[in-house]
Amino acid sequence: MELVRSQYSGNAHRIIKGIGVVTCVYVNPHLNSFWIVDYRIYDPKGDGKMKLDHVQDRLLNCVYQKCLPMRAVLMDTWYATKGIMLQIEKFEKIYYCPLKSNRQVDDSEGAKPYQRVDSLAWTKTEQQYGKVIKIKGFPAKHKVKVFRVVLSTQRTDYIVTNELAQNNVEVVQEVCGFRWKVEQFHRETKQLTGIEGNQCRKARIIRNHIGCSILVWVRLKQVAVETGRTLYRVKHDLLGDYLRQQLKSPTVQMCLA
Repeated sequence: MELVRSQYSGNAHRIIKGIGVVTCVYVNPHLNSFWIVDYRIYDPKGDGKMKLDHVQDRLLNCVYQKCLPMRAVLMDTWYATKGIMLQIEKFEKIYYCPLKSNRQVDDSEGAKPYQRVDSLAWTKTEQQYGKVIKIKGFPAKHKVKVFRVVLSTQRTDYIVTNELAQNNVEVVQEVCGFRWKVEQFHRETKQLTGIEGNQCRKARIIRNHIGCSILVWVRLKQVAVETGRTLYRVKHDLLGDYLRQQLKSPTVQMCLA
């Protein structure tokens, strides 16, 4: 099957074979809603672009073509690179993103060597208000703020932001929680649109299937908002209406001997 390649799965926590779809979701926290605004098929053999290239293209598209009134960009650890972060700053936007635990940083103004971000010492004040650091490889005077966010006894995230005025770890955790809207979108498309059910082999047909599946999600989302229902209820009611209609007047009549 074309477009299928080996890639890491965050759900399976291992390398699996699948089709990579890189998505961009716009979240409005005041309305508590979100929309898909862009997506790309990850096909480095076909277009020569890596995932970071797709992210940069989508940022340009959102800022200069769609002109989205966004204030902040939220992204996963994979995209927390020097190029992406500096590009967001060039657009005069704020970013919040987790760093890998082995990312080299300095909180001593150059007095000490770089160290892993998960080995930093934290005072009680710094745990609440964050601390200013420099990430290795960034310009000499480039500073960001890092927050230590404890999610469970087995997981701690180190969130960096260029919003140096931010001084509340609870707000940072709340903001980063909006990143899970992307996971919600992926879950809903898989469970409601059959995006994973395509068995065709050719890339063009696969691309059409993925595009149509996303359009189905967009329409389900629109109906759900208009009627005050969940996407799952909208889909269930469609099937329920069809079942009731068929029970009343079957399209295919049963012939019993």
